[in-house]
Amino acid sequence: MTLLHLRKTPMTLRRKPDGEAGFTLVELLVVLVILVLLASIIGPRVIGYLGSSRAKTAQVQIESLVTAMELFHIDVGRFPTSSEGLQVLVKPAGNIPGWNGPYLTKGELPQDPWGRPYIYEGGQNGAAFTIKSFGADGKEGGSDEDADIAR
Repeated sequence: MTLLHLRKTPMTLRRKPDGEAGFTLVELLVVLVILVLLASIIGPRVIGYLGSSRAKTAQVQIESLVTAMELFHIDVGRFPTSSEGLQVLVKPAGNIPGWNGPYLTKGELPQDPWGRPYIYEGGQNGAAFTIKSFGADGKEGGSDEDADIAR
């Protein structure tokens, strides 16, 4: 290429001098401010969905345990005692006539979504029972994510 040819090329095809390439500090700050605003609006909603989804997961798991308890009741003629607990759904405690388990598909007890075991309270004479999780805080009572989930 000749010098005359370079002078005829349009301005858009010419390279910028090294000092003019890149973003300015103001442009970067504007982008950062926009990202922070978006995160402050969207972040709490995502965290709220995570908390409610854990509570819903606990409800589904408890219903699954209740179904297993009903199968146990059909086979054995009673619900497990408090001393037998939920573990009897996986392996029999001693010699239980009619036990035809395991009653859970994976052969192991699930933990609640917060990583703790479910609490089982057998009723009098094996007639009724309660299965519950204490929620995110692991303590009885509470509200929102810390609320107890029971059936």
